[in-house]
Amino acid sequence: MRTNMDSLPAVDRRQLQALVRVIIKAVRPEKIILYGFYGAGSPDGGSADGPHDPILPKGYDLLVVTRRGDHRYDHEIQDVTENRCRVHAAVTVLVHDIDHVNQRLSEGQYFFSLMSREAFLLYDAGGVPLREAAPPDLVSIRLTAQKDFERWSRQAHAFFNSALFNVQQQEPRLAVFLLHQAAEHIYQAILLAFMGYKPCTHNLDKLRRYTHRFSVELAFLFPRDGAGEDRLFKLLLQSYVDARYKEDYHITENELQQLTQRIDKLLSIADRICHNRFISLEKMAAASAGRRTQEGARAGG
Repeated sequence: MRTNMDSLPAVDRRQLQALVRVIIKAVRPEKIILYGFYGAGSPDGGSADGPHDPILPKGYDLLVVTRRGDHRYDHEIQDVTENRCRVHAAVTVLVHDIDHVNQRLSEGQYFFSLMSREAFLLYDAGGVPLREAAPPDLVSIRLTAQKDFERWSRQAHAFFNSALFNVQQQEPRLAVFLLHQAAEHIYQAILLAFMGYKPCTHNLDKLRRYTHRFSVELAFLFPRDGAGEDRLFKLLLQSYVDARYKEDYHITENELQQLTQRIDKLLSIADRICHNRFISLEKMAAASAGRRTQEGARAGG
């Protein structure tokens, strides 16, 4: 794992140093790891799909590793961290304890193995060292990722089709709840395809932010950059509970139509970028096998 941040732009180094100070004070972690970032000028760049893509605001993806004996809930630490960091920069936080992280590293789990090679260790309390990551089995990862994506994507499409039926039946509250389920399942499918990992949350805003660095299209599907856009996403976000149980939940026909179109586009984007991801994983596996063959030939020679 990288510890020298000299390769990062100066503005990022300053922001990350400020974030580390805030997180240490707020939650006293074992380690803080930067595993990705997105937006204007970042190395990930929000996946520049073309020369005229809009600029994505800067954000950082952090793994906060908790100490042994820390009995706080992961979501509690996540919420505190994101809220305290907001004054400095947008952050999306994953939380795991040190033993879980080391177990996944030793297993060669794709997300943690990739993180061990490419991420930046921003802070280390020194209590427990990180284990060396086992090399990932890229063939198995691709097959598992594709299988998981197909399962979750199939469910997402089924929820979407049920939503369309309920729109026709003039059941807007049930329809928007089903759109929420379609969105939740397809976001989870995307995360499984790209990371072999999905967080334990139903919060669409968190799931949406977890996928920002994979595609600019995903990031701008629900930009939340104005009152109208913010209300539209909140209607979807709140429908998980409110559309079913609260009598004062209301969505107009136009808002329901807009959300239906957005989720339809979300499903289409997911199918395309995840298909491309599987092709990329297949090429990575072939390249890795080729390197092993060459190394074996040199050793035998």
